[in-house]
Amino acid sequence: MSGTSGHAFRQFVVKTHSRCNLACTYCYVYEGPDRSWRSRPASVPPEVLDRTATRIAEHARDHGLEDVSLVLHGGEPLLAGAGTLARFTALVRERVPAHCTVHAVVQTNATLLTPRRVAVLADAGIRIGVSLDGGLAAHNARRVDHAGRPSWPAASRGALLVAARAPEAYLGVLTVVDATLDPVETYESLLELRPPAVDFLLPHGNWSAPPPHWAGGRHGEWLCAAFDRWWAAGRRETRVRLFEECVALLLGLPSATESLGLAPFDAVVVETDGSIEQVDSLKSAYDGAARTGLTVLRNSFDEALWHPAVAARQAGAASLCEQCRACPLLAVCGGGQYAHRYRSGRGFRNPSVYCADLQRFIRHVAARLAADATDATDGADAADGAAAGREGGPS
Repeated sequence: MSGTSGHAFRQFVVKTHSRCNLACTYCYVYEGPDRSWRSRPASVPPEVLDRTATRIAEHARDHGLEDVSLVLHGGEPLLAGAGTLARFTALVRERVPAHCTVHAVVQTNATLLTPRRVAVLADAGIRIGVSLDGGLAAHNARRVDHAGRPSWPAASRGALLVAARAPEAYLGVLTVVDATLDPVETYESLLELRPPAVDFLLPHGNWSAPPPHWAGGRHGEWLCAAFDRWWAAGRRETRVRLFEECVALLLGLPSATESLGLAPFDAVVVETDGSIEQVDSLKSAYDGAARTGLTVLRNSFDEALWHPAVAARQAGAASLCEQCRACPLLAVCGGGQYAHRYRSGRGFRNPSVYCADLQRFIRHVAARLAADATDATDGADAADGAAAGREGGPS
């Protein structure tokens, strides 16, 4: 099942290690309903990496892809060793067609970063993304190791190490929104880590297992306050992906995020045993939600494209419930993150559990854009009037 397709996978999330050196109390992978990680090898075997590289190259060739994203993930991917990540990335680049560029990223909790590991990753052309809950020790109180010790000292040291030693390899910081924290303080604290980009994600939850602190639209208000601080800075202090994507969609531009918009989803996961799965966020819904029954050892990524659950995610508005399809914000919201739509007994054909929050946030951003456009127009009109007055006055 190959051939040119606009819906080909372009993001390959490869689990290089299925365990983590931290034991974050809220982790949906290790503390959630899905227990598949228990039966998988901790470190990915060489034969799985070899076969994965071949499958990625095969998919890139069959679909004429000019670029792919290779996301080295876990668990904590650095437990596999920086050298392993570098060699695997080189293998993928060697096997894809000559016209295809591989954009490699490692997503790490930063606690294992050292000058040597940063250098190995940077020299291999692997950008480094850091996962943190905020830029202060108090924000990361739930990110502890297996002995209950705080991860913040090592994590902040690792993030600042990348910023200082390899700024060209620094992808940015990924932060899950904690609605109990001050949004402006959280944003400004992250700036201290000098990230080129910040990615705010809503905590995973659904209608049957609501996210923490869900009632009262707190997450929507949090995003609005953080957006206002970012927008009013007068200069780009850092990129904030969710905010930029929302602005782009409101202006009619294409979007490339899982959280907003109707663009076909293009990510696929390879677990340490070679299993081909959907993205990890689905594991927050129920045990086995991400499973496809396929493996890189026997199956191509094209076969995964034809899996019913994957096809449903790529169907755009047609896969959404009637309430979402009738919503005036559909083109921007896109129904929200897929995993957040789940309701036991009814599957994923529901509005997002964050529907009210997303509406609040999107309308707020739209209002800010409209107000700024009006101010700019009024300013231009005033300038034109002043110029006209000068032209008509005495010489």
